[in-house]
Amino acid sequence: MRPATAIPLALSTALSLALALPAPARAQQAGERPEVTAAAKAVDDKVVAWRRDIHANPELGNRETRTAALVADHLRALGLQPKTGIATTGVTAVLKGGRPGPRIALRADMDALPVTERTDLPFASKVTTTFRGQETGVMHACGHDAHTSVLMGVAEALVAMKDELPGEVMFIFQPAEEGPPDGEEGGAEEMLAQGIFGDFKPAAVFGMHVFSTLAAGQIGVHAGPTMAASDRFNIVIQGRQTHGSRPWGGVDPIVAAADVIGTAQTVVSRRQDISKQPVVVSFGAINGGIRYNIIPDQVEMVGTIRTFDEGMRQQVFADLTNVAERVAEAHGATAVAQVPDTKGNPVTVNDPALTARMLPSLQKVVGADNVVDPGLTMGAEDFSFYAREVPGLFFFVGATPKGTDPKAAPSNHSPEFFLDESALDIGVRAMLQVSLDYLNDPPQG
Repeated sequence: MRPATAIPLALSTALSLALALPAPARAQQAGERPEVTAAAKAVDDKVVAWRRDIHANPELGNRETRTAALVADHLRALGLQPKTGIATTGVTAVLKGGRPGPRIALRADMDALPVTERTDLPFASKVTTTFRGQETGVMHACGHDAHTSVLMGVAEALVAMKDELPGEVMFIFQPAEEGPPDGEEGGAEEMLAQGIFGDFKPAAVFGMHVFSTLAAGQIGVHAGPTMAASDRFNIVIQGRQTHGSRPWGGVDPIVAAADVIGTAQTVVSRRQDISKQPVVVSFGAINGGIRYNIIPDQVEMVGTIRTFDEGMRQQVFADLTNVAERVAEAHGATAVAQVPDTKGNPVTVNDPALTARMLPSLQKVVGADNVVDPGLTMGAEDFSFYAREVPGLFFFVGATPKGTDPKAAPSNHSPEFFLDESALDIGVRAMLQVSLDYLNDPPQG
């Protein structure tokens, strides 16, 4: 993800005022199914309202009780029979069409992030919580509010045409895509572990993500490995506490930690063949000490590793552990390096045959010139677990308003992240188009 860049105040205010009105309906593209155009128009206002409501009431992973209830109530009102409480707060429902055909699954994630929102939207989040011992805001800074509302709209649209619908569709509303709280299980892997693909094994699974690096009106899709494997690490440097005026009276874990961070840069720059595949090692938080004139006992560091190749992934684990332990030892300290410290997400792979087959469907929604290949994305997604079970397609929907350079726009996970709500309409149309095209003309064999 690119670093955050604040929206200029004048632009932010203008955008906020524009949001007071529903997004205008978009004209039907050449080749787009007429039923897609009509269905998207019918649910447009509802999708916008759901998104704003969910945005104003965000919930962290495995805590999405309000959002899950909103989803389940909507599915029941459509005449479906949702299953709730899957992987803590997950919701699924199956729609059986009136004609024979294949099975597919459509997935949306529901969780927000521990981020304090810095926008002037009329529905900006004011929610706060305690995360890892620190007070913080809660915000849909990655667009999962959009994903949830889009899939709610898609479910309503498909139910309305169920008599003529071939096959069956599973709607998956998943918690904890950003990871469950420490000590808990959650996310896509846990949804699968609890058997959502047991009695219902789809022939394909589809997902989408709104993305700041694309302009509104664009769709991004890349065949094969698409999003990186993601792993967390935790390194604790243990020194010996002493007075700040007498550093020789103890062992300074802060200086050792700084040296570990500096030397860790060579894990990528000098030990990995990045001409083969990209690799990222980033430190995300450092905690140590409490007073200006006390050298503390220990420093804790946490961060993330992103890779596309399993061999390179394992080598980074070994090299980062070695750096932490040996550099700490050189300072007279010790290091406990958990690399990785939890089960990570594997690489998200778009099935090449499925991607090629559905590319025309995406082009029908926004036009061929507006479907782009974003290349490899260092962000990660636990949609990867579904795509390991069955052929998967995960695509990106542009979120940055036209006229704003996506390279300068606040990125996903930024407190200034801003979603152009025309992305909701495109998301609904794209999911409907790929679903109907696949169900009506499934791959043979």
